Amino acid sequence: MKLTKYLLLLLLLASATTFSFAGDKENEKEDKDLPQAYKDGSINNINAIGNRNVGCDRGVGNWYSVDKQIAMGRAYADQVEHTSKIVDDPVVAEYVNRLGQNLVRHSDSKVPFTIKVVDSPEVNAFALPGGFFYVNSGLILAADNESELAGVMSHEIAHVAACHIAREQTRAQIASLASVPLIFMGGWAGYGIYQAANLGLPITFMKFSRNFEAQADYLGVQYMYASGYDPQSFVQFFEKLEAMEKKRTGTIAKAFESHPPTPDRAEKAQEEIEKILPPREQYILDTSEFEDVKSRLTVLESRHKLKNPREDRPELRHTAGGDEKPADTNSNPSSTPNSNSGDDDRPVLHRNPS
Repeated sequence: MKLTKYLLLLLLLASATTFSFAGDKENEKEDKDLPQAYKDGSINNINAIGNRNVGCDRGVGNWYSVDKQIAMGRAYADQVEHTSKIVDDPVVAEYVNRLGQNLVRHSDSKVPFTIKVVDSPEVNAFALPGGFFYVNSGLILAADNESELAGVMSHEIAHVAACHIAREQTRAQIASLASVPLIFMGGWAGYGIYQAANLGLPITFMKFSRNFEAQADYLGVQYMYASGYDPQSFVQFFEKLEAMEKKRTGTIAKAFESHPPTPDRAEKAQEEIEKILPPREQYILDTSEFEDVKSRLTVLESRHKLKNPREDRPELRHTAGGDEKPADTNSNPSSTPNSNSGDDDRPVLHRNPS
């Protein structure tokens, strides 16, 4: 009887997996059917932003409630802030938070956001489940204008709005259930222990499937457009990243290793802009605040280098072995090295033995 029960559960989970991925294919088909773009609730309907189902509803494809996602995000946020330096400059922090909150208001997100700046030269940003969002200072310095920064931030906000981390975790758990015979682990109680033991993933777990990355691009372009920014800036920024990667191989690929190739992303975003985003007479491209914050970060970065000069300076080390001449103990005491001085380049004063 118990064996039959567990077999039925496994069959149910297998069908759930099929349904989940079939749903993704159906969404992809709908996305391509652009004449249907303005159906109520469609992911293509920019007029319905904030009232659409972009994949975050709890069900077969997402086993995490909003509260569980917030708890998960808070736990990872604690890790981030214990291992990273947060920029505490009030002008920089307030500006980036205000910019991000405006984008969130024009998104499909159902959770409040906490937005902070990380002191890191890497050109990157990442958003955790539950709206914990971090923007690297290197990204701000790499952007030429506010619109480019808004484009990258919108992409990360889209990951949260569509619950991509929760959905990735759900898929991983379904795969685990399909491969782990519950009968040998004490049924669902045993699986609960197994599940808890396997949720301690590092921050690098945020590597989404290409479908999710493409959807984050698709939604992100809409969010920045709805906020008043020029969507072409999204395309321009990733073209810039491609050029940077060609000049210095490896510097950009590491930050965006989980993302689709930038030429493909730029092409898809351009198609979306042309097909579903009505052109406007005016867009926000840049602001004096962005330029002030960028200058401020540049000064802060320079001060950091001055406080830690050895980080960028070569260091001269003595070679090990017998290359150095031994001290002559028969010579004048004033020429004898002083083992207590700690500095071979400074003269040492000795007392006369008499």
